[in-house]
Amino acid sequence: MIRDDLRNIAIIAHVDHGKTTLVDAMLHQGGVFRDNQVVEECVMDNNPLERERGITILAKNTSCMYKGVKINVVDTPGHADFSGEVERVLKMINGVVLLVDSYEGPMPQTRFVLQKALEMNHKIIIVINKVDKPDARLAEVLDEVYELLIDLNATDEQLDSPIVYCSGRAGTASLSASTPGTNLAPLFDTILDHIDPPEGDEEAPLQVLVSAIDYNEYVGRIAIGRIERGVMEANSEVAVCNYHDEKVYRSKITNIYQFTGLTKRTVEKAKVGDIVSFSGIENVTIGETICAPLNVEPISFVKISEPTLQMLFAVNDSPFAGKEGKYVTSRHLRARLYKELLKDVSLKVEDGERADSFIVSGRGEIHLSILIENMRREGYEFQVSTPKVINKMIDGVLCEPIERLYVDVPAECVGTVMENMGKRQGELINMTPMNSRIKLEFVIPERGLLGYRSDFLTETRGEGIMNSIFEGYQPLKGAMPRRQYGALVAFETGEAVTYGLHNAQGRGVLFIDPGTPVYAGMVVGYSPKQEDIPVNVCKRKHVTNMRAAGSDEALRLETPRKFSLEECIEFLEPDELLEVTPKSLRIRKQILSHEERMRQVMKERALKK
Repeated sequence: MIRDDLRNIAIIAHVDHGKTTLVDAMLHQGGVFRDNQVVEECVMDNNPLERERGITILAKNTSCMYKGVKINVVDTPGHADFSGEVERVLKMINGVVLLVDSYEGPMPQTRFVLQKALEMNHKIIIVINKVDKPDARLAEVLDEVYELLIDLNATDEQLDSPIVYCSGRAGTASLSASTPGTNLAPLFDTILDHIDPPEGDEEAPLQVLVSAIDYNEYVGRIAIGRIERGVMEANSEVAVCNYHDEKVYRSKITNIYQFTGLTKRTVEKAKVGDIVSFSGIENVTIGETICAPLNVEPISFVKISEPTLQMLFAVNDSPFAGKEGKYVTSRHLRARLYKELLKDVSLKVEDGERADSFIVSGRGEIHLSILIENMRREGYEFQVSTPKVINKMIDGVLCEPIERLYVDVPAECVGTVMENMGKRQGELINMTPMNSRIKLEFVIPERGLLGYRSDFLTETRGEGIMNSIFEGYQPLKGAMPRRQYGALVAFETGEAVTYGLHNAQGRGVLFIDPGTPVYAGMVVGYSPKQEDIPVNVCKRKHVTNMRAAGSDEALRLETPRKFSLEECIEFLEPDELLEVTPKSLRIRKQILSHEERMRQVMKERALKK
């Protein structure tokens, strides 16, 4: 059976190339919204963190109608740290729309996801987006796309993919670079003509691969997948199996939903090719297959790339523990982390050496920081360590993860960036001048990128663009430069006062305001010197009978430096922890006592001698 009334596509691109904006335009012109309906921009980015950061984090399903054909669209994340979201949805679709910025051209995430799509033999539609930009390089970018396809061993048919020139913001598309479009009809027509309709045997026993998991407080866990064969009916018995496990159990599907625009519509049954979500199977997970009870045949799931970075999550044991969080025990922390595994296939959680600690592994700093931010917003209180890369023994040689780094900087900043890349064991692969900017391509150990992002923005005066993608494993490189700053560490517990802060700010840059509660061992600022400096920010001015009225008003404090969550993680040294609560982010020393820290330093120096 061939479903001519249906097309299943995913839109893949690098971050900020305009995927979600194009989906907005497709929904508008696909009749999802009324003509006079007010709809906010990037309507698919409905997660608060996505709207704040301006990036897509979770893959989402939607659909629109064109010429009587339903087009199921999966909007995917563009950041490399969330590539696991993209890998798993490729099993649900029959073709991909490869979106490329008309100025930047193919970027790291473009390469990674395109390679996965080509391996699965999906048909490709090349869309050059933002063609109305004044600095668009249409011919050069198209050449770069073809070079990428050749580099990824695309077949002749894939090299012959149709090209559409779009402006997602204007909602226009054209098949010619020289002819401006008036609407998205050329794109819709190309999808209908080029992407194969789903096909399968409607009479055969049911088979559905679960590619995503949603959750609803009323119905519990909701599985999402495409029906490979057969018909799915509400209130029917099914078998649940896994390709990598022989265990099979019976369950019942209670409700079936189909995606209609931005909503889900309850249906009694769905057939081959439909992308559906369904509830009733309590413990269903991504990668499992839903089958007819008398015909159990699991489908192989796409191999998800392994994590390359890990952090230690532990119960908060600082003097301020339990004051700001709702969930503070190891039981709460464990349950939340293992619950995350159900919907994030690229995350890994293991029990730590202590009962109150857990090793969490992910794709990168942003991947882990999004998890931390979500948890603190839910009321969790805990502490995390500095990120560490995950090394591997390959043929008896210790190897480390290597990233391919793409940097776009003003021409005058190239020297500084290349100097720092050299210090971090980076190797220059390619350099391309583009007007007043230079594109650089490096191969660099992932260790070298930890904590570098803020320095990079300083070096390029905020104008630099930096993106990386996992390249592979190589033998361990040399030593990496450590943090250039020492920490200003609070000497005693109390409340920071203006007099103490005024004395401390002469040593470096402060993180806190007057009135901030502090404890001994808490990091309250940083110093240009590389060693840690104890400061007493709670010290008050002695009261004497010589004191003049208003003398404290002469003390002027510098504006404190407030770190974001990512900046806090980048700042951490191996002997420090980040205390995360719903209200605060506090950097602290692992050993809070000043005397014990000094003894530890002396012991380490003695061992080196």
